[in-house]
Amino acid sequence: MKKLFGIIFFIIAGFSAAYLFGFSGLHFMKEVPFDDEQTGMKEQIVIRFSHVVSENTPKGLAAGRFADLVQKKSNNRVKVVVFPNAELFSDEGELNALQTGQVQMIAPSTSKLGTLSPEWLVLDLPYAFSSNEAVKEAYEGEIGQALFADIKKQNIEGLAFWYNGFKQMTTAKGSIIHPTDVKGQVFRIMPSKVIEKQYEVLEAASRPIPFDQTYHNLEKGTIDGEENTISNIYSKKYYHVQKYMTITNHAYLGYAVLMNREFWNGLSIEIQDIIREAMAEATEWNWQYSIDMNEANLQQLKENTSMQIYELTPEDELEWRNTLKRVDLHFAPTIGEKMMESLRKIKSKYDD
Repeated sequence: MKKLFGIIFFIIAGFSAAYLFGFSGLHFMKEVPFDDEQTGMKEQIVIRFSHVVSENTPKGLAAGRFADLVQKKSNNRVKVVVFPNAELFSDEGELNALQTGQVQMIAPSTSKLGTLSPEWLVLDLPYAFSSNEAVKEAYEGEIGQALFADIKKQNIEGLAFWYNGFKQMTTAKGSIIHPTDVKGQVFRIMPSKVIEKQYEVLEAASRPIPFDQTYHNLEKGTIDGEENTISNIYSKKYYHVQKYMTITNHAYLGYAVLMNREFWNGLSIEIQDIIREAMAEATEWNWQYSIDMNEANLQQLKENTSMQIYELTPEDELEWRNTLKRVDLHFAPTIGEKMMESLRKIKSKYDD
């Protein structure tokens, strides 16, 4: 009987502990790793960095590189712990988590930030940029500076823009050559009024679906296609559920690397300088690697998969550009003349 009471007591104690500490904590079972070689661990600054893509993508690799650089440059005084693949927060929850201080760093696609300020919509406009060099000038020049200045008041510190690549269209329903070829299809998109309008102009339906749920929806057939960079299409193996891809280069997918501003302001100037220096090095590496990776993954898709790939001719591209001009005209007043003028300067410099 005493043995039975002992077992019952043990079970009750276990449930009591679970109640007191909260079952919700199970979501964060991936603890920040303890650095056994670090002396004075209590003084170490730990930065949790959450993102939603694979570790082997341009963003995932840049995040890992940044973390290593920070730890090295700070002599272990700062440790960046990276949580990829939406392990910590999903596409839908990461921005709020940053603003409320649940996480210190995120790197969402720039498309998501249109909810914070209409000026960010400029980066989603179809055919806004004609080359990687044009994107770099936009991110690192007056457009990027203005966009980061605009979100400081929302408890967000912009550290850098990271690169992924130009977006292409994939589908399960036949080759896409002309804009009319997507009519009636359903495409997964990132949440963006501009992208939504783009498919409206193309007379197709769009559905904002989190990145980590896209493959499942393509597999089930609840959507017909999606738009993404070649590196994301390859790393997520969309070629298993999408037979056709068209190299449209119709828009650019990049990321804004953001930190909780209250947390940032609490860091010493010395630590801020270390983080900025590490970020600059990781960003420059990310710029070139993203270009190389998309080129290599395109070749792998051509050689190692059954995906049928069509590349727009100059005449095809002109047809797409003319069709999608309506998107620019629709959003120019919302984005504002100053930002649109900055974009026109870049287009006049880089467009043929």
